[in-house]
Amino acid sequence: MGTVSGAIMGAGVRVSWGEGMGDTGVGALLVRLRTERGWSQQRVADEYNALEGRAGKTGKEIGRYERETRIPVPYTRKYLAQVFGIDVSVLDQAVALSKGRRSGDGAAVTRRTSPELPTARPSTPMGSVSADAAVAAEFARFIAQRNADEFVVEQLEADIARLARGYVSHPLLELYVEIKRLRDGAFELLRGRQHPRQTVDLYVAAARLCGLSAHVCLDLGAYDSAATHARTARACAEAAGHAGMLAWVRAVESLIAYWTGRYGQAVRLAQSGRLHRAGGSITVRLACLEARAQAMVGNRAGALAALEDAERFRGAMAGHDEVPGLFTFPAAKQFAYAGTTRLALGGRKHVEQAIVSADTAISLYRGAEDDDRSVGDLFAAHVDLARGHLLLGDLDGTEAMLGFVLDSPPERMSASIARRLTALGGELEGPQYGGVVQAAHLRERLQHTAVLAASPAAHPRELPT
Repeated sequence: MGTVSGAIMGAGVRVSWGEGMGDTGVGALLVRLRTERGWSQQRVADEYNALEGRAGKTGKEIGRYERETRIPVPYTRKYLAQVFGIDVSVLDQAVALSKGRRSGDGAAVTRRTSPELPTARPSTPMGSVSADAAVAAEFARFIAQRNADEFVVEQLEADIARLARGYVSHPLLELYVEIKRLRDGAFELLRGRQHPRQTVDLYVAAARLCGLSAHVCLDLGAYDSAATHARTARACAEAAGHAGMLAWVRAVESLIAYWTGRYGQAVRLAQSGRLHRAGGSITVRLACLEARAQAMVGNRAGALAALEDAERFRGAMAGHDEVPGLFTFPAAKQFAYAGTTRLALGGRKHVEQAIVSADTAISLYRGAEDDDRSVGDLFAAHVDLARGHLLLGDLDGTEAMLGFVLDSPPERMSASIARRLTALGGELEGPQYGGVVQAAHLRERLQHTAVLAASPAAHPRELPT
């Protein structure tokens, strides 16, 4: 084998390869490339994503490549080579060596170069020995017959990341068909055969796709269907032993309980999710869900304690979220939940704080990239702002804050937004607004928009299948 030469420039160090790299597998090579620069696995992922132009790679995936629990496919190797400033052939050679070790080629070379041993006289009939070997060969062929490889799983994960990010900012009708197709495809792959490592990855992918399906149903107000998808997501997460997904599914189940009026259960489910040792922002999300539900059951102390927990968890957040979009809980969303929670607590002080929180959430979302700008959360924060002004007796401010929502297409509004608009319209029916033309006009607009948003034409009910 000829020598492969390359050069790395990073952290002021130049590293070259010669004969010594010929026996280095891809995992050890990636570790060496990274540590020479003093980079973390997440830094490598960030550099990769910047080159590829999307947030599809995580530090955890880089760790899998380094441990060789997953081998980077040619597409991935192309970008990794650019990240480290080396020729892609260096990575190709390292991958070939790692795959050779897995398949036992190295052992075969050792046997060919070892002295031959005397042939022992068989103690069993030769036919039985041959038949026994045939059984072993058949099992080897069974192992080789897989319906998914590293590329299939990696592409599925990339598609999930794209859909999860697009979900927060794109109309539901643009995404639900692909979510269903990928979810059904993941189920079909799991019914086949694949390497155990890929089976685990497929269970995690299936859990995420079921989670997306649950959110589709949740946004349509199909709560029973949402609960079914959430249970399947939890079963897949348990099969994979994935603490982060188990915690995330509990958050979805807490949401379902909240929007079906079971606030006590929403509290318990959020607390249950916090028992899982999960990194990223999920602990912040669970604390915010608990706070909002605690406020609804009238537990003022519990709600405020959960809001404080959310702040603390944000400051001490360990690791990054593995998947963007719907599987993250950005600071903007945290402020939106804090606003809703304080409105539920009531009292002038909390209402004023709610207005500040909702306004902060809107500012953060408007400053985010288009794909990270959650339309649903912008609607919710504007409705909370409007309600805050209404509770302070400012009818003009209420109408001004509702302009963004009432002037938007009803098909972009989820079932929860329609319910919030209906509830706000109901508050405008109070005796203090009797005979107030502005209040009557605003109430009619709210009710009209809520009806349009909840109509089958806006959200076809055959979607959550």
